[in-house]
Amino acid sequence: MQQIRLLSRHLVALTGAIVLTAGTAPAVAADDATGAGVARSDGATGPARSAWLSIGSGIFSVDIAAGTVRYRACSGDTGRLDDPEMAVLDEVVTGRVRVAGTTYRYELPLNNQADGVVTIDRGHGAAVVGKAPVVVSPQPAPLAGREPLGPLTVPLRQIVDASAARGNPAGVSVLDLSGRYGFQEVAVNGGFRPKAASVIKLWILAELLRRVDCGRTSLDAGVLVEPADVVGGSGELQKETFPQVVSVGRLAQYMIIYSDNTAANVLIDFLGGFAPVNALIDSLNLRHTVLARKMLDTEAAARGEENYLTADDVVSLLGAVWDGNLLSAGSRETMIRFMREQTINTKIPAALPPGVPVAHKTGELTDASHDVGYYLVPGSEVAVTFVTSGPEAGGAETVRQLARAVYDYLERGRRVPAYPVRATRPARPVSGHRFAEVVG
Repeated sequence: MQQIRLLSRHLVALTGAIVLTAGTAPAVAADDATGAGVARSDGATGPARSAWLSIGSGIFSVDIAAGTVRYRACSGDTGRLDDPEMAVLDEVVTGRVRVAGTTYRYELPLNNQADGVVTIDRGHGAAVVGKAPVVVSPQPAPLAGREPLGPLTVPLRQIVDASAARGNPAGVSVLDLSGRYGFQEVAVNGGFRPKAASVIKLWILAELLRRVDCGRTSLDAGVLVEPADVVGGSGELQKETFPQVVSVGRLAQYMIIYSDNTAANVLIDFLGGFAPVNALIDSLNLRHTVLARKMLDTEAAARGEENYLTADDVVSLLGAVWDGNLLSAGSRETMIRFMREQTINTKIPAALPPGVPVAHKTGELTDASHDVGYYLVPGSEVAVTFVTSGPEAGGAETVRQLARAVYDYLERGRRVPAYPVRATRPARPVSGHRFAEVVG
């Protein structure tokens, strides 16, 4: 039986782009590193496993289960640090770590959205104290008085079970962004870990836009693309003549709207390889997503180097982008706009009535088919992630069935809510299109 998870709203949003230490790559899950279909889901209740808050340009993150902390910001990245002083008492996690002459002290309440405090002492007599609401995973309780999202798992489970029976294991996560369902998340087989296919390009884009927000690059910057950089598969750049200088912005746009493999590979090199993207993933406390090879690198794939993800991990990224805790206002709008301009529309959009607004990113391999993104129906906005393995055609049909089941559930009794809808502007202050840095 597939495992089903009902969670209250949890947003994992950790930031930063400039890596001082390489950090650790996301762990490979023991349950189904090959995408064979082992179910894994987290429980709906239990003690908090992680907590984080925004400090300046970065996020201070505490992984309670692992006993580690991390601060990733425009000015640098501590990497994942063991904290032997970490303690949890009366639903407050406290601790202290020191790295490279800087001491980080923290006190984070584990009742969601209460203010936590982080002190950053760089040792020259001017400590920085950051205070902000703490986001806890899983949340202690859903918001009261909202419509239930849990019943959606019934049709989703039926589709997932039927898909697995015909050779297409699947996972799905749905996250309420509007407040209509109390910002809850539901998942069926949300920890299922297939090959990432082109959905991994969302992580490349997120890390690139972090660099833009930090002022380290610009979408107007030019990159020399050589003939040797050009690969086949999906994309439009392969039809052009090289060498030529291509703007970072066009590479990013093509990577999403055409799923351009050449653009993705060039941007991986531009960012400095796999490590920065994987550092971003690790900074979000996500342990089952990894970028391990370039697009269409069959030699790497033959060596067992593969990109993986889970529905749960992707929906966490989508939530972080939507709520403005990962990117600046301008970069958030850019990412969602690229996803709205998607030209590969054979799955989520094909399953919905004409004109339903969506923003999404697909992924296809011979043995995987995914579609992830946002339903942008006013008053019922959600993030959705549908991932499959097995024959691509069967997986695509499963994605369409899941996409329609979610839409039909949302449409039942839909109305413009009387309660406030979550703002779509960033939750923390920004300066123009870039983050304001905290300095001591």
